[in-house]
Amino acid sequence: MKKFLSILLAVLLIAVSLVCFASCGNESENEGGEGKFKVGVIHIGDPADGSGYSYTHDLGIVEMQKNLNLADDQIIRKLNIADDDESAIREAIEACISEGCKIIFTTSYGYMDTTEALAKEHPNVIFSHGTGYKSNETNFNNYFGRIYQARYLSGIAAGLKTKTNKIGYVAAYGTELAETCSGINAFALGVQSVNPDAEVYVKSLNSWFDPANETAYAEALIELGCDVIAQHCDTANPQIAAQTKGVFGCGYNSDMTKDAPKAHLTASIWNWGVYYTAATKAAMDGTWAEFGNYYGSLADGLVDVSALSENCAENTAEYIKLVKDLFKEGTWDVFSGVKLSFKDGALVKTDADLKDNAGKVIVAAGGASVEDSVITGTMNYFVEGVSLK
Repeated sequence: MKKFLSILLAVLLIAVSLVCFASCGNESENEGGEGKFKVGVIHIGDPADGSGYSYTHDLGIVEMQKNLNLADDQIIRKLNIADDDESAIREAIEACISEGCKIIFTTSYGYMDTTEALAKEHPNVIFSHGTGYKSNETNFNNYFGRIYQARYLSGIAAGLKTKTNKIGYVAAYGTELAETCSGINAFALGVQSVNPDAEVYVKSLNSWFDPANETAYAEALIELGCDVIAQHCDTANPQIAAQTKGVFGCGYNSDMTKDAPKAHLTASIWNWGVYYTAATKAAMDGTWAEFGNYYGSLADGLVDVSALSENCAENTAEYIKLVKDLFKEGTWDVFSGVKLSFKDGALVKTDADLKDNAGKVIVAAGGASVEDSVITGTMNYFVEGVSLK
């Protein structure tokens, strides 16, 4: 009997060991345990705001988490980290490292230099910086996209809607940064494709995130006679100001129709999940070395415009679709010597010089679009029809 009980106990111990090996010892990095893969994200704002820059980035993080089956405790978020406070940025990133993050996404332009420095200090951690331009060959890349394509499309909506032929644009920066300048220029060229008489007036915040002045500058542009307000800033405040003043607007980052339903036309939007999924998967798979810098497009699904609201003018949807098809096909791009216009509902291409607002020819008639390095790095001029206020 004792011998039988000893054999039975041995069998039970083996069975328990096998179960533990299957369910505990071989625990996936995606599901738990000390060695699980963790992702850090540094936000300039709070995604809980429900619209704007940080909200849109976090939608992408949530999509990535779902696509890769990561648990909530595998995503480490640091919120409201000012991008002009080097000490706060460093503290937030180092906290992510200490909590075991294998890849850290730093989402705002001003995080760039600190991210670069910490990438050197922590070669075994992957750092991925949104916007900006710096990177290295090993563990630090840059990611952004052709948001100017979406801005061109939103410019079509604005150009068809304006009655005063004055369109305001609340910008984080003006010609100081190619990121903002290229967006302003693309928007203006979209406006001009449907309304060559319209002018775009820009007010620069000199900050990525300034809610009070985002409202004040929108109101100032409306006082100048602008009846459509566009933006490159982090909150929906310019759209809310447009609604309050009885004019219209084009938002940024996310669909802002919910914030200003009587004013909003459409928004240039990001689908950051496209990038965050690919980058995190590469980090998890050990293929990061092959990943490099990323510059996505409308064809990739990274950028787009939000659903058009009922406030849009007639033909807006049809015209936007015609240009969107060109982007998807890769047969035309914004900053080229080929101008788009519309006649009887059809798209017309015309060879024409692309000039800055001082009359200098940037691209000769018929010429190919400027290089990506210009769009992301050295575009420091406004095109014809744009002025700073």
